[in-house]
Amino acid sequence: MKGIEGFSRDTPVLLAGPTGSGKSALAMELAARDGRVIVNADALQVYDCWRVLSARPSATEEAALPHALYGHVGRDQDYSVGAWLREVAGLLDRRVVIVGGTGLYFRALTEGLAEIPPIPADIRAEADDLRLSGQMAVMRAALDAATAAKTDLHNPVRVQRAYEVQRATGQGLAAWQADTAPPLLPLCDAQTLVLQPDVAWLDARIAQRFSMMVQGGALEEVRAALPYWQPKRPWARAIGAPELVAHLQGDLSLQEAIAAAILASRQYAKRQRTWFRTRMANWAAITPA
Repeated sequence: MKGIEGFSRDTPVLLAGPTGSGKSALAMELAARDGRVIVNADALQVYDCWRVLSARPSATEEAALPHALYGHVGRDQDYSVGAWLREVAGLLDRRVVIVGGTGLYFRALTEGLAEIPPIPADIRAEADDLRLSGQMAVMRAALDAATAAKTDLHNPVRVQRAYEVQRATGQGLAAWQADTAPPLLPLCDAQTLVLQPDVAWLDARIAQRFSMMVQGGALEEVRAALPYWQPKRPWARAIGAPELVAHLQGDLSLQEAIAAAILASRQYAKRQRTWFRTRMANWAAITPA
């Protein structure tokens, strides 16, 4: 990769990129060079049940360099962008590289986060049912115009979140966001980097990586999680988990599950690339190779 040499050794570095693009390796390079703490900004890598499947750094890698906010949340714990932001606040007095693929985490960090009340369980269940039954159009139609204009309407998670807020509070998500506290780390106080890999290169890497995950213990991780499997829970959204569960339940062969998981990973990477292209156009971009 090119362009790393020009990065400050003291300023906080924000490093984003789609799944499989090599973010963790680059973060470790920066951390080793500068004595930084590597801070996780990936919504699935926070869960203690997914190391292999979420491509979390290995135990050896975590021991070699200081890491924070990896694998520290139990599957039954409630965790949110707000919880992540509160934890990050306690780390910003140190030299950090914050790395991940969850665009909403970076947005909350650099733009601020609206203090929205918790969503009641019955409304969350209603929205889950709409999403899982393929009724995304119902949720999209319920959004106010300002919220709809600011929401990625092709992203089921973002649409569901906006719908839940509107149902629970009677006020659109856009209105809540307009009344937001100052950000913890404004973009002007950080150096930003987003990986923009060639699509064919990334697709090939995703396929190779998922096959290696299965060989490296991903299936065993899913087997261990099977007694607790609840597809509506946030931890169960790990890419590849539903497909491997389907295999373990006898609905797919292993090869069919792997192929489906690779496709899901590529689709997820495409959504990430769209987010980064539209929301991080002013970040420094490099092409991994």
